[in-house]
Amino acid sequence: VQLQASGGGLVQAGGSLRLSCAASGRTFRSGVMGWFRQAPGKEREFVSTISWSGGSTYYADSVKGRFTISRDNAKNTVYLQMNSLKPEDTAIYYCAADISATYYKGSYYYLPDGVHVWGQGTQVTVSS
Repeated sequence: VQLQASGGGLVQAGGSLRLSCAASGRTFRSGVMGWFRQAPGKEREFVSTISWSGGSTYYADSVKGRFTISRDNAKNTVYLQMNSLKPEDTAIYYCAADISATYYKGSYYYLPDGVHVWGQGTQVTVSS
């Protein structure tokens, strides 16, 4: 599977952006897909994931209520609609596929180590 992310850019605080991630190759193995992000000087962190059927979605607390993940399997594409953007959302956003959950102390987490396929990043910059 290869992933191509797009849609990043510069936006003012309170604005919106829509990221897209197109999968190609052996897409039946794309499984759980999602987005992670990495701000300057920080570690890569989980943003959101979506199951193959689209029936299960998960979000980081920092983006809940503002970001919405969706997927169109006919187009082999996953989207991240980002609304009410804040300067702290500034980061490189990475598309990910074939993500395994990590079980820790009674809960499951989606971590960068569980990602089997990474796309290239797309820069999102939110100005204040």
